[in-house]
Amino acid sequence: MIVVAVSVLECTKAEDYIVGGDSIGWTSYPPGGASFYSNWASNHTFKVNDTLVFKFEYGSHAVAILTTNNYEKCNGNETIESYVIGPARVTLNRAGWFYFSCTFSGHCRSGQKLSVEVITGNSSSAPRKAPSTSIPASTASLASTSLFTFLTTLAFNFLFQF
Repeated sequence: MIVVAVSVLECTKAEDYIVGGDSIGWTSYPPGGASFYSNWASNHTFKVNDTLVFKFEYGSHAVAILTTNNYEKCNGNETIESYVIGPARVTLNRAGWFYFSCTFSGHCRSGQKLSVEVITGNSSSAPRKAPSTSIPASTASLASTSLFTFLTTLAFNFLFQF
């Protein structure tokens, strides 16, 4: 039983994602321009309780959570929440869309903005642009179900031997 519980918990473990990757981080005028952060996000599947880590130096950048409208307009004056000390860690605490931008003048318009869709941990949604080496969700789900069934059977057989 303990093995089964550990296996189930391991499958739902929250992840930390360094926004923009280790080498770029959270910066204005990102390489590739305005599409850089959306391209980065499209290669990940974000789940409830995952954490986005925005790496930046104090006084150089900030990160704010915005409404859809303020995100589209690059309006950093009306934020839901803001962080001025980096690295800033933002836990994705619900399913749905989250919108982020830097509140420094001109940074959002230069491409320092990010939108991510967050799914529940048991959803089979895949990132919009999955890497070619990814395992199809149906295969992963089948493997997960098979593993759970195997471990449950193993646990019951072990317990009822005595």
